[in-house]
Parts: sequence; structure tokens; C-alpha cells
Amino acid sequence: MFSSTIRSALLAVAVSAAVANAARSLSLKVAGPASVDGVDNLKVTTTLTNDGDETLKLLNDPLSPISQLPAETFQVTSDSTGAKATFSGIKVKYIPEVAAANLAFTVLEPGKSIEVAHDLSTVYNFTAAGEGSYSFEARNLFYFVDDSAKVGTIYAKADAHTAHVSGKLSKARESKAHTTSTLQKRASYVSCSSSEQTSLVAAASAAQTYAANAYSYLSTHTAASARYTTWFGSYTSSRHSTALSHFSAISGGSFSSFTFDCSCTDSGVYAYVYPDDYGYIYLCPVFWQVATTGTDSKGGTLIHETSHFTANGGTEDYVYGQSSAKSLAISNPDEAVFNADNHEYFAENNPSQS
Repeated sequence: MFSSTIRSALLAVAVSAAVANAARSLSLKVAGPASVDGVDNLKVTTTLTNDGDETLKLLNDPLSPISQLPAETFQVTSDSTGAKATFSGIKVKYIPEVAAANLAFTVLEPGKSIEVAHDLSTVYNFTAAGEGSYSFEARNLFYFVDDSAKVGTIYAKADAHTAHVSGKLSKARESKAHTTSTLQKRASYVSCSSSEQTSLVAAASAAQTYAANAYSYLSTHTAASARYTTWFGSYTSSRHSTALSHFSAISGGSFSSFTFDCSCTDSGVYAYVYPDDYGYIYLCPVFWQVATTGTDSKGGTLIHETSHFTANGGTEDYVYGQSSAKSLAISNPDEAVFNADNHEYFAENNPSQS
């Protein structure tokens, strides 16, 4: 007979082997009509399947096809010219590690699938690219939370969908924003409680101060500095001018005159905007969890979101989070001066740099 010690040793080996052999694998398919007569009917369905033998906790990343938020989940490309349909959806502040801490994930067991319907009618505009055959390719990068609560990434094996688009090539979404010339002197609120309104008054004030200080700093520092290079990378006059122009526009706006919409319920998200809807900001659950000032704060989130407005320079979300933003400044400063989180962290300046 085996001794208990030998049994324990063999069991440990078996467990180790099982862990080593466990594989994470996803496949992703996009399905929809073969042809679309008018974008009013432009709807597709994504199917994400766990092909591996490990249960996955997949974050509900707004950019992933798990989410139904109208973010830039799809690359829509003309098969004949390579032109891309114009994206007209939302830009979101999102940090995977924060979403994981909020348990904002979907559990997908081995062999199981998730089907999600996506209405793209107001999210993509085909006017410039024209009629023709298009490939619809869903974002195949997914964040997962492992057993130690750490966030990792996995790429799904993806199949695109092809559809011929003709007829009406765009569908206007009803804008809720004021124009820059008709912004009110006071903030307005949609679905915000009295305590949320009070919090937003303080957040707007903090953001105004952040924006003014960032603009003042860039106006008076016209050479490389620790603060500049940390967030915007190696100094050039051209990139400095880009950052300066962004903060000139941001600081020139009145945060206390914006419309704040508190109706968002996506638990892993801070906030989002439609870039062309100047002055209208949607606040989500994570926003209410953070401090008024400091790293990833309420005031900083408003800087992030207002940098997305087309009128303020129209930043992108190339990366999220301080660590990734610092890395982006080193590896690609041209993208750093157009990344929303780099603007936020430059403005928050926490820890303080001169």
C-alpha cells in the first residue's frame, strides 16, 4: 500500500499537471444579414465561445463584444477600397483592474457561449466610404480575472462578417448636448440625486482648477520637464503645442455649465461621452466611488472625458491606467499627446512633479 506521504505527493503532482494542462481559449464569430438596405437595419450578433477547459471571468470591457455600450467594438472596413466607416459612438473611461475589483465580469464556462446583439445603426457612418461590401471585425482582445484576482489578457480566434451596405448610409442620433454658444450658466442634471449633484459641483470645480493649472504649466514650460515627459514623452515643440492647444480648449470651457447624466449603470465604468456632444457627460457607478481629487478622481475623470470632445482636440483611448499611460509616453509620444488618460494624469499630477 502507498503511504499517506506518497499519496499526497502523487496528488500534488496530478494537480500540478492538471493546472499545467489547463488551456484558455476563446473563439469569436460575427453574424448578420448578407446585405443591408439602409443603415437603420444594421444589426449584427457576436457569439463568444469558451473553447478551453478553464472557466473564464471575462471583464465587461466597453470595447469588447460582451458589452452593448456603443463604443468602438468593431472595425468596419470596405472590402474594395480599405476605407473605414466613420465611428460616431462613445469614448469611455475604464480601467480593467478597477472593473475587476468591482466584479464587473461575465463568467463563461468551458463549452459555453455568449450571444450579444449589437445595433450599429447610429454607431457607424458610411457616407464617406460609400456603398459596397464591408467586413465587420469585432475586437478580439479580452481581459480576464484569474484565481488570484489578477487581470490578464487573451485573444479570441475571430471570424469577421461580410455585408453589402447600400441605400441610406447614415442615421443621425439625437444629440442631447447644448451647443458651445448656448451652454447654461449653471450645470444641469439628468437622473442625478441631490447628493450626486452636490458631488458634481465639487468635481466640476476640481476639474476647472486642474485644467487651468495644466494650461498655465504648459504655457510657461516650453522645454522638457519631469512632469511633461512622464505623461507626454520626449519633448518636441510640435507635441508640446498639441498638448497646449488641448488644455487651452479644455480650460476655456465652463465645467459648471455642463449637463451631467447619472443614468449609466455599467458597474465597471467611470464615465463616457459622445465626442461631438460638447458639454454632455454620462457618469457611471465607478465615478461615485472615487475621491474628488487625486489619481483617477472625479475631477480627473471630467478632464479625461472633456478631452474627448471634438471641440477640445478629440483625444482617443489608446491605453488605460497610469502604468500603461507612462509606458505609452515612452514608446509612442505621438499617441500619448492624443490619449485621454495621459491628459488626466498630467492634470492630476499625483504624485506631484515639477
